[in-house]
Amino acid sequence: MSPCCLLALLAVISLTLAASPGVKVKLTDKGIEYGKQIGMASLQQKLKTIKVPDLSGTEKVPPIGKVKYSLTGMTIVNLGLPKSALVLMPGTGVRLAITNAFINLHGNWRVRYFRFIQDRGSFDLTVNGLTITADIAIKSDETGRPTVSTVNCVANVGSASIKFHGGASWLYNLFKSYIDKALRSALQKQICPLVADVITDMNPHLKTFNVLAKVDQYAEIEYSMVTSPTISKSSIEFSLKGEFYNIGKHREPPFSPTPFSLPPQDNNMLYIGVSSFTPNSAGFVYNNAGALSLYVTDDMVINILLRIKERLCVLFQIAKRFPGMMMKLLVKTVKEPTISLEPNNVTVQASGTVTAYAIQPNTTLSPLFVLNMEGSVSAQMNVTGVKLAGAITLNKIEMTLGTSYVGQFQVQPLDNIFLMVLKVVVIPKVNARLEKGFPLPTIGKMNLINTQLQVLKDYMLIGTDVQFTG
Repeated sequence: MSPCCLLALLAVISLTLAASPGVKVKLTDKGIEYGKQIGMASLQQKLKTIKVPDLSGTEKVPPIGKVKYSLTGMTIVNLGLPKSALVLMPGTGVRLAITNAFINLHGNWRVRYFRFIQDRGSFDLTVNGLTITADIAIKSDETGRPTVSTVNCVANVGSASIKFHGGASWLYNLFKSYIDKALRSALQKQICPLVADVITDMNPHLKTFNVLAKVDQYAEIEYSMVTSPTISKSSIEFSLKGEFYNIGKHREPPFSPTPFSLPPQDNNMLYIGVSSFTPNSAGFVYNNAGALSLYVTDDMVINILLRIKERLCVLFQIAKRFPGMMMKLLVKTVKEPTISLEPNNVTVQASGTVTAYAIQPNTTLSPLFVLNMEGSVSAQMNVTGVKLAGAITLNKIEMTLGTSYVGQFQVQPLDNIFLMVLKVVVIPKVNARLEKGFPLPTIGKMNLINTQLQVLKDYMLIGTDVQFTG
């Protein structure tokens, strides 16, 4: 690769990493503590798999002299991690600190001395004062998902005590002088690799992060990380793309996310900030897909269309041109709607048209007129399951005559009629779709509980606790 190409690639990567997020996720101390509890259970089970090697040798033990010994079949019968902490290391990662851990083992002993005397029995061993310190890095992988790795680990075994079942008291001198150190060393060598395994085993679970989540037949939403996580003393913050795309066609909208910051709240485990960029990108996607259009037919609102026909017949004697006329209305947007977020208020501004058609006996559609429409609706947002959903209510609507194929007329007499079309047909259809919601960023079988939603300036804030079911 030429230097110029390399510099260009680095510039693209730099711009990508510097992109402002549409969604932010903050994991608080409370959430980190919950994650630690799950992780410690896994670590405890992993450490129970420690294989303690058999120990044997020959040593001089007063007052016996030369003794040949062996400790075999050592198995862990209990392991406790009573005190542990995850300490956030700003700018670097997370430190796992375990103190006062203990291990109880059971095994068999055998000695031979004076060349011909043998003795054997069992023993119980307790290892106390076990400490483990592991530094964990949190980064983004090539898919934009979080990934973790162990960058440093130190384990120390404080002390060990043994109880021999059978045998003479000089066996304790043998253990204290020769076996103790070798046994603790054997344990220490195995602990950090097992800790690293537990940390690495988290990555398949992190791979379930829905970096690209399907919404419906038109859209999907991307939650890839746009920068590495930001780690402070009390939280870990993830910056996610939070952008809707047409399925299979990732076209960027003509606007970008506005930078925003999450407030210093920590009552919940998790906070999700959804900026206005995310729903606006949805509007861009659905408008491009032609999904923001709806045909209104006689069978939907037969009385309402009948009133429109009666009014037109009075104005233009349309019945002569289209005897027994059936009508159809096409309501559609002419550009993507604009969603604005203010404290406790979600407003959607939409520009559209209403085209009225006469349906000919051969099903051909003959246009009658086109109305230009400027509307405003308010939205109420809510979290259902692991989705963000909503419902809209009409604020106001203004209509003007765009094109008429039946002669000029005043739109005002038809205002109330078209208002009924919107309230009875269009808005319920929109709400039926909004009720289904779109997926929030989640990992695996994650449930959101104790959820609260606030609408703030330029973003929505979801505070929630989490619960994993598997």
